Parts: sequence; C-alpha cells; structure tokens
Amino acid sequence: MPTWLIIVLVALLVLAVGGAVARAMYQRRTESQFHAQLEQANEDLAEASAVDRGWDRETLEAAARRCYAEKTGAEPPVLMLVEVLDRPGTDDDEAIFRVGDRQLRLGRREGEWVFAGLE
Repeated sequence: MPTWLIIVLVALLVLAVGGAVARAMYQRRTESQFHAQLEQANEDLAEASAVDRGWDRETLEAAARRCYAEKTGAEPPVLMLVEVLDRPGTDDDEAIFRVGDRQLRLGRREGEWVFAGLE
C-alpha cells in the first residue's frame, strides 16, 4: 500500500474520531439548555392549544392553584400547562399541569374546572 494512502487514511480516521469527541462534548455542554427550551416549547404549544379552543389561561391557572392548594394544603411553587385534551362536549375536557415533579389534572364539570387527579 502506498505511503500517501496510509497518511490519508490515518488523517481521515483522526478527523472522524476528533469530530465524534467534539460532538459528544458539545451535546453534554448544551443538554440542559436543550431540555429547558424543549420544556418551554411544550408549554407554549399547550397554551396555544388551550387558547385556540377558547380556554382562558388565567381561569385555568386559578383553578389549578385552587385545586392544588385544596389537595396539598400549600400553594403550587410553579405551574406549567403541559397538555390540553379537548374531547367532544365540555364535560370531558382536561387540562394537565406540571407542578414540580407531579402532574395535576383538571376536568370540567358544568363549565367549571375541577380537580381530576394529582399524580
């Protein structure tokens, strides 16, 4: 095998390994930022979906705060709307909030948001 071919192959191998290592380091360094942006995008999507269905965000949050306080005896530290389920009719609608590492489910009964579960 010619010497020049060996040099080219070794150089390509070094570049490939170096690129893989650099990419892994970059991913590790930006992983937390990526997850934060993903969470924000999910929250924005859930909020947009709720608004699109005519649900008032302030009413939803007030109901979530009230239900969480009633069930736990404490105010929720942070509420994040993560999902809205708009099923046929209004009594089957659900809104799901993340409160810390738990999920708070709200359901609708006669047009009012009520507690449906805390997981």
